[in-house]
Amino acid sequence: MKEVLRTNDPVKLSYAQSLLRDADIEPIVLDQGMSSMYGGGLPVIRTRIMVIDEDAAEAASILAELQEDKA
Repeated sequence: MKEVLRTNDPVKLSYAQSLLRDADIEPIVLDQGMSSMYGGGLPVIRTRIMVIDEDAAEAASILAELQEDKA
């Protein structure tokens, strides 16, 4: 599995999942419960979208405009 997006923005998260599903890529959402438990706005724990290795390159391409700075 590869991570293709990490965010606390619920709109961005939903949109990313929709884009991936439209491309027949099944997103796997991790840490959503932990992120919301701590208020969702804390940068410490962000929700991640993962995909299987075979879909990683296509998913990254689809989500390129949504990527946040990881710095």
